[in-house]
Amino acid sequence: MPQPDHICAYPVPDPATLDEDLQAVFAKCVEKLGLVPNVLSTYSIRPNRLRNFMAMYNEIMFSESGLSKLEREMVAVVVSCANRCYYCLVAHGQAVRALSGDPQLGEMLVMNYRIAPLDTRQRAMLDFAWKLTTTPAEVGEADRKRLHELGFSAEDVFDLAETVAFYNFSNRMATTLDMMPNVEYHGMNRPEPFEPPQPVKKG
Repeated sequence: MPQPDHICAYPVPDPATLDEDLQAVFAKCVEKLGLVPNVLSTYSIRPNRLRNFMAMYNEIMFSESGLSKLEREMVAVVVSCANRCYYCLVAHGQAVRALSGDPQLGEMLVMNYRIAPLDTRQRAMLDFAWKLTTTPAEVGEADRKRLHELGFSAEDVFDLAETVAFYNFSNRMATTLDMMPNVEYHGMNRPEPFEPPQPVKKG
């Protein structure tokens, strides 16, 4: 059964009625991605909030950091798994597939990051993301010490915490507004046709 056929629970503005700068952003999305992400269409209900959202997203996800772009997307998926945010699991699961070239990694992070074959540093990073999302009052010095022992600088911990916080915020907006991911995300960056592994012949 397909997902609900709407962008979000409320009507969104016709893109042609938006200010020129936002129309330009939407046109660039179509040029580069082939679509306008539904999160941007939803945020266009409040145009100034859309501008702020894009600025913060770009700073958190694309600025220089000790966390790679893939690692920041991995954090987005794990936070969204904890919050059961359908929009972000689909959208950022696709981003993990695209950046890693590994559709299995994307699926494992969406379902249960603990089964993914991660190195010690990345596992600690995602453990921290899960803890800060699900039991924030329990986060303390021991968690910072563990991250530092694995090579995270003070700036890296700042970036990690801000990424976790941003996606908790984003998840709650998406859930409240019943935001649906663009259907195109479901089919992106998956091998086609899929060929299951062949059983090993004995003898």
